[in-house]
This record gives sequence, structure tokens and C-alpha cells, in this order.
Amino acid sequence: MKRKTLLHIALLASLLGLLSACLPPATDTGPTPFPAEYFPTVVVLTGQAAMATNLAGTPSVTPTETLTPTLTLTPTETLTPVPTNTPTPSPSAPIAQIRIQSPGPMSKVTSPMSLRMQVVSGGSELVQIDLQGEDGRLLARKLERVPSWPGGYYVSLKIPFEVRAAAEVGRITISTKDDFGRIQAQLGMRVLMLSVGQDEITPEGDSSERAVFYSPPREDAVAVDGVVTVEGRFLPYNDQPVILEILNPEGRVVGLRVLDFIGTDEQIFSTTVPYKVSKPTQALLVLHQDDDRLDGLIYLYSQEILLNP
Repeated sequence: MKRKTLLHIALLASLLGLLSACLPPATDTGPTPFPAEYFPTVVVLTGQAAMATNLAGTPSVTPTETLTPTLTLTPTETLTPVPTNTPTPSPSAPIAQIRIQSPGPMSKVTSPMSLRMQVVSGGSELVQIDLQGEDGRLLARKLERVPSWPGGYYVSLKIPFEVRAAAEVGRITISTKDDFGRIQAQLGMRVLMLSVGQDEITPEGDSSERAVFYSPPREDAVAVDGVVTVEGRFLPYNDQPVILEILNPEGRVVGLRVLDFIGTDEQIFSTTVPYKVSKPTQALLVLHQDDDRLDGLIYLYSQEILLNP
């Protein structure tokens, strides 16, 4: 046993001697050996470095594009646009030749009634204002000379009246005449006349003309061969007949047509009016309607036309 131990010691001494012979001289500036207590740390760091080297040599997959599913719609039906009828707008109605600004329709008025209006006077430059009671009797009448202005002339006046009861329905009627004395325009409006009390004034009604002629045109209207073609629009007051007539300069009727309107909505019409003249005649084409409660016209509209035989 001792012999083996001695042999081991001798071998160890020989190895140490060999190692000592291989060591560099003391003046060598090579790396300083780590202390023994650092060996575990060195081993760990060496292992990590080796692991990093191995990982660096392993190729990695880098995504270059993310694919998004695309939804493809397959049409099941083809829609074909269906042509529609686009209505052609009619010319707008002009401002009425006679506008009653105050009182408004069915206002309650006491005597004297204050009347304000705007009027396009005719060739005579005379404007007639009538106030009738519900039995048709004439309560008041005034004639005013009004200058002729294309846009209308403002008129303000007072109309005294007397009623037989506490209240009575009446009608204000305003009319203009041309230089031949023919009625050129007329407008009626009902009011409630009070013997006593306070005025209750309603707002002005529609200021547009109730009738419009599209044909014949207002400017240079000419008819030939004994027939006038009339196209236009009218807003009836009531269900009374609507009359189209042609008056010669003496006021005689030389052409007549009765129009049938259903209801009181605004309506488009087209018709012909036969006439008979022996020479070129400056006539008046007239549309009018009666009141359905009081005697007389409630509305009249006209325009000049030249009639050729």
C-alpha cells in the first residue's frame, strides 16, 4: 500500500515538473489565470456563448407577408335602371293683377272698413270697388283713378257701410277696365261685416294669379282660321262653370267655350274657342267664374288677342 502511494506521489511530482517546465517566464504578460472560485462562472459563461453560437447558425423564419382572406361577391341579379317620366315644370303663376292686402279672407270688419290693395290698372286707369251684402244689395261703391304701372299701384282707402243685423257676410269686389270699357280683371273676396265690435283681420291670401294662359302667348297673340287654341292653368274658387269667351271692342261675345273642372284643385286645361269676325279685330280673351253664394263674378282674368278672319 505504501508502495502504491509513493508511486502516485512520484507520478504527481513528475507531472508538476513537466507543467513547470512548460510555464512561460515570469516576465511574460499573458493572461492571468482565474482564481479557483471563478471556475464555475467561467464554465457557465462559456456554455452560454456556445449556445448563442449554435443559435446564430440556425436559420430563422421571418414572416414577409400576412395574407388576408379576400371576399369575392358573386352578383346574383343585375339591376337595370328603369326610365321614369320627368315632369316638365309649368311656368310659375305671375303676381295677381289685383291683390287685396288687407283685410284678408273672411276677416271680421266694422265700419268704416280699411282697405289696402295693389292694382294693375287698365287702359282706362279706373278701378271700381264694390261692397255687397249677403242678399246682393250694394252697400258701397267707389271709383278710383289709378296710374298704370306694370307692377301694380298701391291704393289705401276707407269704405263705410251699414248692416241690418249684428253680423252679415259681404263681398268686396275690385275690377279694372281697359280703354274700351271692357272688364280687364276682377277679384272678389268675402268678409264678415259687424255692426259693433272689434276688427279681426286675417292675413292676405295667395298673391299669385289664379289663371294663366300658356297659349296664346301674352305678347303678339294672334288667331287665324276662326279658332283660338287656349292652354293654361286655373285654380277654381268653387264648382260653378268656368267660362272662356272672346269679346270684340264693343264688348259683344264673338267666341264662347264652357270649361268643366272637377273639384277646386289647380288644374291644367287645353281647349279651342271658335270665333267669327269679318275683319282683323283687336279682341279680349276672357276667363271668368261666378260666386257660388252671392250674385255676380268672383274672378275674371283676360288678355288681348288679335283675331283674323
